[in-house]
Amino acid sequence: MTVPTFQQLMLPLLTFLNDECEHGYAEAAGALKVALAVSDADLAELLPSGKQTKFMNRLYWAKVHLSKALLVETTTPKAFRLTKRGISLLNEKPETVGMQLLLKFPEYRAFRNGKQSASAALVPSEEVVEETPEEQLEAAYRTIRQNLEQALLTHVLKAPPAFFEQLVIDLLIAMGYGGSRRDAGRAVGKNSDGGIDGIISEDRLGLDIIYLQAKRWHSNVGSPEVRDFVGSLVGHSASKGVFLTTSSFSKDARDYVRKVPQKVILIDGSRLAELLVDYGIGVSDVIAYHVKKVDTDYFGTE
Repeated sequence: MTVPTFQQLMLPLLTFLNDECEHGYAEAAGALKVALAVSDADLAELLPSGKQTKFMNRLYWAKVHLSKALLVETTTPKAFRLTKRGISLLNEKPETVGMQLLLKFPEYRAFRNGKQSASAALVPSEEVVEETPEEQLEAAYRTIRQNLEQALLTHVLKAPPAFFEQLVIDLLIAMGYGGSRRDAGRAVGKNSDGGIDGIISEDRLGLDIIYLQAKRWHSNVGSPEVRDFVGSLVGHSASKGVFLTTSSFSKDARDYVRKVPQKVILIDGSRLAELLVDYGIGVSDVIAYHVKKVDTDYFGTE
């Protein structure tokens, strides 16, 4: 099965807490994993940020919503338990517990109304809420980033060849290759098809070299071009190469580089745009959101 949504975790969490004892997140996660038959792979699945597992994030938000309905209470920074209201709800034997059911509690309605007035985008109607706020935030970020990468690649394709050369040099330096800007500028030169090629240092000391070829193309790069590129590595006494294009590589081209002894990296337009954003080339910061959490260690341990 996939990772349960935070709403799907609500009833199992209440059921687990029905011993009137205090429990922590780790203990609850272990019990719910067994109760819901969550696989180890699903349990280990991370949010796109890589900072937390989806399961623990959704468990946290299930507990938040239950707490706002006064069904669960926090006893210490790291522990919580079922309330009398929570026990009473379980005695009603509900088939499921979700946001819609929680709306019958005035405290929860107040919480939701307050959230909606502050940020309606994070609290859509109950029928469609499946993701936690972190997941919604990351999904919105991915959409913004994808649009940015597409726009960035369009600008790169429309820019003159001289600008493309400068962009590649800026990216290489930002990534730690090419030595100084002057060295990188000398090593990289224009070729006849509007692209660039050259030999760059892998590090500032020039202990190893990388042969580079970049093509500002709209059409795909096929295996003949990649074969010629690999052949050039030998002529330049280079065992490593980077072939960069604003378009994409054919399947034959990608298959070919896997078979040669030289280490060849193919960077297509999509990957190029990702790297430009990652290293801040051709983009600028607009706004930053810092998501914080309570530091339970600051308040002491259980």
